[in-house]
Amino acid sequence: MLKEIVIGAQMLFVAFGALVLVPLLTGLSPAVALLSAGIGTLIFQFLTGRQVPIFLGSSFAFIAPIIAAQQQWGLAATQGAILSVSLVYFAFALAIYFLGTGFIHRLFPPVVIAPVIMVIGLSLAPSATNMAMGLSGDGSQVLFSKTNALCVASTALLATIIVALYCKGLSKLLAILAGIGSGYLLSFFLGMTDFTPVNAAAWFSLPPITKPSFNLEAIIFMLPVALAPAIEHIGDVAVIAQICEKPFITKPGLHKTMAGDGIAVAIAGCLGGPPVTTYSEVTGAVSITGAKNAQIMIYAALTAIVLAFSGKLAALLSSMPTPIMGGIMLLLFGSIAAMGARTLLDKDADICNERSVVIIALTLVVGLGTLSVEIGFVKLQGIGLAAIVAILLNLLLPKLSQQS
Repeated sequence: MLKEIVIGAQMLFVAFGALVLVPLLTGLSPAVALLSAGIGTLIFQFLTGRQVPIFLGSSFAFIAPIIAAQQQWGLAATQGAILSVSLVYFAFALAIYFLGTGFIHRLFPPVVIAPVIMVIGLSLAPSATNMAMGLSGDGSQVLFSKTNALCVASTALLATIIVALYCKGLSKLLAILAGIGSGYLLSFFLGMTDFTPVNAAAWFSLPPITKPSFNLEAIIFMLPVALAPAIEHIGDVAVIAQICEKPFITKPGLHKTMAGDGIAVAIAGCLGGPPVTTYSEVTGAVSITGAKNAQIMIYAALTAIVLAFSGKLAALLSSMPTPIMGGIMLLLFGSIAAMGARTLLDKDADICNERSVVIIALTLVVGLGTLSVEIGFVKLQGIGLAAIVAILLNLLLPKLSQQS
């Protein structure tokens, strides 16, 4: 049992960098994110009968929508929108239970999902470059000198790249954590860190849980964003099933894993954390270590919950200079966009015919541009509008014959 507890803590360590980076970028609480991930993973494991070794952590897909929603409707309405995102997962779970997974691939083929994933990554590029230069995410405030900021951002970025490319085994999965650590070290020597809040913080502190409210416009803005991570969930479960050599798609069933993910997202919205998703870093760690017992993920979740009540840790994370995050974001958000491009290639999508080009081109421009559409009092823009455009174009445009 002690061995499994240690391995569980190690799994959280692998996910930790990405897990806390999302709330730091979106202005949410890292402590609440840890609490949400821990409780969400526990419920996921309970619902799936402790069969699937999956850990749920903060989703990068929602970074831009959360930032935009908070600016327009505030934190409480953003929480309500995040909570409502769980409806997409529940709808997918019901559809999979009654119809199987085939309809998902027909309704959301790679030519639809891939450009939406690319928009998710590329839409965050301005925030990444602003923070790397010592500015606030929206570029409105100068927080650090540009020279120092670029030095710290470059160090964090370089450390992340070196670990990701040249390290082997489990250490390869700690790239984000290595970037944060090296950037923090340099920023300390440059006098960019302020540890006053850390010294003042209590060792034990309750996470700042906040109450959601519901705004229809915010909900409609957030819902389409869930399509990409919900579909990626299917692939993630298939991968872990292959690693463990067990039929998780049928037992406990993809509908149960999807519903478990949806409940975890709802909990995150209730508490004030970012939406959660299956973590490929932890899946990679399972493959490398051979630790395929789902009980290990329960220990990882319990460790996350314990850390959520550490006031010192929350203060330390919140005091992180923005150039550190900016440097790592340059790579992460570009990687998300590259993942979208790879989706088109890996799935053998025909991206050379005119129909596919039209769908991809319009989705990218609509998602990255300033186009907005108002339907009544609801305003659609950005990633949500791009997802709707991609789906409608795929349904409405006639498919070309192979000869044409």
